Formats: sequence, C-alpha cells, structure tokens
Amino acid sequence: MTELEKTIMNIIIYAGDCKNHAYMALGLVNEGDYAGADQELEKSNDALEIAHNDQTSLLHKEAKGEKIDTTLLFIHAQDHLMTAITERNLIEQIIELRKVVNTLINK
Repeated sequence: MTELEKTIMNIIIYAGDCKNHAYMALGLVNEGDYAGADQELEKSNDALEIAHNDQTSLLHKEAKGEKIDTTLLFIHAQDHLMTAITERNLIEQIIELRKVVNTLINK
C-alpha cells in the first residue's frame, strides 16, 4: 500500500469513527446520559480532526505542486469526510434540541 493510499484509508476510517461516535452520542442523549453524550461528541471531534488533518496534508502537497492521483478511493474518502462533517453538525443540533425536549418532558 502506498503512502497516499494509507492517507486516503485513514480519512475513510476516521470519518467513519467521527460519524459512529456522533450517533452514539445521540443515542446516549436520548437516554438522558448527557455526560456520556459529551464524551462521545469529544471522540467524534477527535476523529474528525485526524481525518481533516490527513485531508489537509494532501491539499498542501498538491498546492506545492505534487501531483495527487484522483482515484475512486480518493473521491470516496472526500465524500465520506464531507458526509461525516455534515452529519456530526446536524447531530450536535439534534442533541441540543433533545436536551430541551428532555427538560420539558421531565417537568
């Protein structure tokens, strides 16, 4: 496996971890476990940071003139990362709404 392929696979793996932890956080907040949800969101953000840093390293290489092959796997990684960012952002908003709903239900 080339260094480029390893970087691409890392983007896919960590973007997946980002989404997984975000959905776990949503499940926990639905159960009223806010501390657990916050921990999962932190893990989601950590995974996203790694994936984003790998993507940024490829962008820097290309900006410096290094040719980056645009393979189907690379496109998949970019798509996976973009989806992870979008889903995580939406889940964070849903979690905030769920906290409000939980407070209203428990009154």
